[in-house]
Amino acid sequence: MRDTYRDREVSSPEVFFDRRRFLSSLGLGLLAGSSIRCARGPRRIPDELLEPPFERPELFPASRAVRYELPSSITRKKLTPREVAGSHNNFYEFLAGQGGPVGRHVARFEVEPWKVEVSGECHHPATFDLDDLFAFDHEERVYHFRCVERWAMNVPWSGFELRKLLEKVEPKSGAQYVRFTSAYVPDQMPGTRTTWYPWPYQEALTLAEAMNELVLVGTGVYGRPLLKQHGAPVRIVVPWKYGYKNPKSIVHIELLEQRPRTFWQIQPHEYGFISNVNPNIPHPRWSQEHSFWLDGGGRFPTPLFNGYEEHVAHLYPDEPRHPQPPLGPNEVAR
Repeated sequence: MRDTYRDREVSSPEVFFDRRRFLSSLGLGLLAGSSIRCARGPRRIPDELLEPPFERPELFPASRAVRYELPSSITRKKLTPREVAGSHNNFYEFLAGQGGPVGRHVARFEVEPWKVEVSGECHHPATFDLDDLFAFDHEERVYHFRCVERWAMNVPWSGFELRKLLEKVEPKSGAQYVRFTSAYVPDQMPGTRTTWYPWPYQEALTLAEAMNELVLVGTGVYGRPLLKQHGAPVRIVVPWKYGYKNPKSIVHIELLEQRPRTFWQIQPHEYGFISNVNPNIPHPRWSQEHSFWLDGGGRFPTPLFNGYEEHVAHLYPDEPRHPQPPLGPNEVAR
């Protein structure tokens, strides 16, 4: 299938990718002098590892939703090249303890057939297979993505609003939180051999966050179904939060009355429950004031809420807007 997403300007979809410029950019260090592992730049993976695990030509590419343009604070409007976005990922079930070429470790992972159970504090619990999920009206949105490790990219996700799925199961009045559980298949996921992590991966949002129009059930990227390293076949996309709040390969969504524990509470002073992108709140081991383009395009100031303030600021009236001191080991991150 011809790739029409190479190095596109978001405002000019006809511009194609300059291969020589991309290859030279891979030689640039992204975070010179940093201790973060992606500082050396993404390591290109073979083309066959950039092929989706299945095709749905009747659905992808989905129509672009132009009402969701990149935030004005993101002055670089160019899409991150598909090859770059697929070559460096954080997905600990396959590559534990670091970000990197996850695509090299996903060959045994089976993503079809697939089911997502929705249960808990809802009137109509249900299980959705891929045909059910693909039956929702899909659209493509270009979102700015920010990892807690400071690297960033502009990505065209395809999917539908999570609130449409939640409305189908009809949350009960007591539901206040939504927990997501990722697949845990040890014989297909080599990273799960590391026993010090609390598998399976679980993340959560408040119900108010989950019902925000920006939150997507992601089923595609770059006009095709999700790659395994991106969280195939279905993931959650929350553009104003750090990447770890965007769980991949989800199998269970549960509505809850009480705030649940999440995966990264094993390091509570580094990774909090809210975890909005905020340049005023440093990670204990690095500043979040600046971000770095994953494809080597330099650094830029990190915008509050990743640039999506107009959509989500009302959810966080107490969000820090002035520089905060780094947290110590006995403190709990926001």
